[in-house]
Amino acid sequence: MTESNENSGKSDRLEVLKTYKMYIDGKFPRTESARYYQPVVNGTSLGNVCLASRKDVRNSVVAARSAQAGWARRTAYNRAQILYRIAEMLEGRSQQFLDELIRQGMAADSAETQITQSIDRLIYYAGWCDKYQQVFSSVNPVASSHFNFSTLEPVGVVFAVASRDCPLLGLISLIAPVIASGNTCVVLASENSPLSAITFAEVLATSDVPGGVVNILTGRVEELSEHFSRHLDVNAIACDGLGVDLNTTIKEFASETIKRVKIYNQEWSAEAAANPYLIQDFCEVKTTWHPIEQITESGASY
Repeated sequence: MTESNENSGKSDRLEVLKTYKMYIDGKFPRTESARYYQPVVNGTSLGNVCLASRKDVRNSVVAARSAQAGWARRTAYNRAQILYRIAEMLEGRSQQFLDELIRQGMAADSAETQITQSIDRLIYYAGWCDKYQQVFSSVNPVASSHFNFSTLEPVGVVFAVASRDCPLLGLISLIAPVIASGNTCVVLASENSPLSAITFAEVLATSDVPGGVVNILTGRVEELSEHFSRHLDVNAIACDGLGVDLNTTIKEFASETIKRVKIYNQEWSAEAAANPYLIQDFCEVKTTWHPIEQITESGASY
């Protein structure tokens, strides 16, 4: 074969597009509906991406609920270790994330900055895992002979809708504070820029994160909003940058089962976007009363 024919053969070859699967219960299943879509950036398809269905939402919530009690029972120190491990693994694959962010239309310098901030954000919340209780818990003064303590407990299963415009940092900025306190989550990735989310799932799968603690779906929020908002086993919802109409719809559906809904319109690269109050957003306050032992003049206690 001549050189010209070789070059011609290379140019005529069709690219094999990667199929990006979802991440549920520590595994990478295809959508049960067998539907896919192809995000396009600058006229180029990014690949075949699963279009999650109502059943995929149900399966991921079941996985998150099954994992929640065990994750919450882990020590704060152990959760911190795992978050730190995620940061280590993300840094080791930073070149892959850089390539994918550029493919999704981001400038190289902006992509590098977002990866660095994502690593730092994971380490930031790893540091808060064993500290937020001291900040937000309290010993309350009471008039009776009791100790009265208020502490934070995880709400349970959180469904998060990631930022459409900040596909990696926005995703991590929602996941990290949610799981730091013992919650589990299901995350719907950015519809237009989903590659970072699925690659991040591969990081999670190799970072000591128990299956079901983080579940990542891809698809259209307009199609799935009613399903996750009305799901009886979802305890809270976190949304970022969806627009007024969609936020209102989600709140209305969520009100039927009295879910906590947090709407964020954050600039996730800002310093103020990382704070322990995002951990508090997905915690319940539990108050415990304990009687104080009383000593009588005879020395008996009661």
